[in-house]
Amino acid sequence: MGGSVSRWRELPAGLHPSVHQLIVRLRTLKDRSGLSTLRLAVRTGYSAKSWQRYLNGRALPPAEAVRAICRVGGDDPAGLLALHEIAAERWAEGGPVPAESHEEPAAAPTRTAGDRRPYGRHLRVAVTAGAVVTVVSVSVALLLAVRLTEARAQLARERGDAVATTPATVTADLVPVIYTCRLERLDGRWYAGLSRTRDLLLSNTQVGLEVAEAQCLLRRAGTAPGDIDGIFGPKTRRAVERMQKQNGLIVNGVVDPPTWRALREADPK
Repeated sequence: MGGSVSRWRELPAGLHPSVHQLIVRLRTLKDRSGLSTLRLAVRTGYSAKSWQRYLNGRALPPAEAVRAICRVGGDDPAGLLALHEIAAERWAEGGPVPAESHEEPAAAPTRTAGDRRPYGRHLRVAVTAGAVVTVVSVSVALLLAVRLTEARAQLARERGDAVATTPATVTADLVPVIYTCRLERLDGRWYAGLSRTRDLLLSNTQVGLEVAEAQCLLRRAGTAPGDIDGIFGPKTRRAVERMQKQNGLIVNGVVDPPTWRALREADPK
């Protein structure tokens, strides 16, 4: 492939963190492809000038452009599309970053002793600004985690993926996520749109889409496990035990194949 790794100019300071992160990841994809901006334009169908604006923070690329550069870079678009959705919301709220001014900056006025502000006030302003940035960053991270999880679940549904992987376990750095139950009945079985497994064993401390699927079905069966957070904790275990007892199953607090069968096929009792 032609071209070399670009020497990127610094992004505008006024960009929202989610927009900044999106552009950095798009730049990484372009660098990985080894294509010049002109070659990238040919491969994606978007002009070189458009890519210059996108990659320098002067315009937000459309979702189709994100998909196109992912295809060129051989990357899964789900994560970037989830980030793009967040960035688009922030871009719409704040509007595009204004073009750089070429005017000479005005000379700073000479300050007298009476104009000086107390040091403590500046410190409070700095601390407040830092707290705001931290809150915004955490909010973006949580929202991105939710959108990314939903995007992956949607891809799994579109592919008809019935093969489940072993769920992970609870860790200290686990990001909390609230899942959406999309209940539907297919061929006499209930599904919540998160997993199609019917035999994966689930028990205490496990996390993932399969746990969230079981939680949705437990709620439908009338034994609500609390939040649909994909975490198999004490509330979920108690809900499983109640459901097993109501259906005449072995009460072990584990979502085993008989329990899955009851969750998928039985009407609430």
